[in-house]
Amino acid sequence: MYEWLDEAKGDVRPPDRTTATHIFDGIIHYAHTGGGNIKPLQGDMTGAYRLRLGDYRIVFSLPDDIVLIFGVRNGRKTYH
Repeated sequence: MYEWLDEAKGDVRPPDRTTATHIFDGIIHYAHTGGGNIKPLQGDMTGAYRLRLGDYRIVFSLPDDIVLIFGVRNGRKTYH
């Protein structure tokens, strides 16, 4: 199961429908299987995780086994 914080909903503005579908499918896949390119975050973000989906990074936590999404960022813009 997964939930979106209101702030994260505004982050989902991919350039096309194919990219949006890829993002949502990746989140659903992780929520059901726990599989994907996952990395635990450190520093101020300790306890949160990053799911990499192509150029996009989904930032989330796992309270009570719920994928709580609080950010979606384009990795190219985030890291450059």
